[in-house]
Amino acid sequence: MKLTTKSEYTILALLHMARKGQGGYTKIEEICTACDIPKKYLEFLFSSLRQNRYIQTRRGTQGGYKLARPAGQITIAEIIRLMDGALAPTESVSTYFFSDTPLSREPKMLKVFREIRDYIAERLEKLSLADLI
Repeated sequence: MKLTTKSEYTILALLHMARKGQGGYTKIEEICTACDIPKKYLEFLFSSLRQNRYIQTRRGTQGGYKLARPAGQITIAEIIRLMDGALAPTESVSTYFFSDTPLSREPKMLKVFREIRDYIAERLEKLSLADLI
């Protein structure tokens, strides 16, 4: 698993919103400033989050963005999978994004990568935004 800036910026933005609480909406400019994320890039990331129902939006002076679910119900694993795909080190051991790879011919190597996948998945599945605020 290798995180891209998509996952890293998304996690930072969601953590910022989680710290603000469920109540109000947060302006995108505030998130960009606090997390040092380019506005156009964050708008791109938020479109995916909105489509997948992780955030809600509201227009107007009282508008902005907020989490669609409580922070305790959003895991880091699901955010990484949404933004970057598999948590597994190779697709040949991925649960959600399986695909044959050259390593598929080496059962002992696959076993090691499955163990790595299982550890990463177990840890990140239990880690929610609420745990990090």
